[in-house]
Amino acid sequence: MASVRMMELFGHGQDIADALGVERRATDRIEHVAWFGVRTRDYAFLTRGLPAPAEEFGVKLVAPSGAEWTWGPGDAAQSVSGPALDFCLLVTQRRHRDDLALSIDGPAATEWMTIAQAFAGAPGTGRSPKG
Repeated sequence: MASVRMMELFGHGQDIADALGVERRATDRIEHVAWFGVRTRDYAFLTRGLPAPAEEFGVKLVAPSGAEWTWGPGDAAQSVSGPALDFCLLVTQRRHRDDLALSIDGPAATEWMTIAQAFAGAPGTGRSPKG
């Protein structure tokens, strides 16, 4: 439950920063948000009435400190990699995937990053790309 609350603080804190036009400095404390984003992969599919993929996905993120965080098999056909901050902004639906520096490989991973939703409730529409 603590990870859920940290995810909510991260997302709503970003809303406040965006409203004030300020940029927050990310720290490795966002690892809880990234972990929760990975753990809620199936939830994103199920809330939309879609079957959750059976195969494991690989997720490799670079923490703000430069450390590497990984989940799932390193050789997975479906994978997401890139800055941890970008992943967290996407799974909390604070940024559109086209505005982030994430590398997404595989059709199921692409679908996940289109519908990712780490928060409870009805499916969100996400953000529109700024590009």
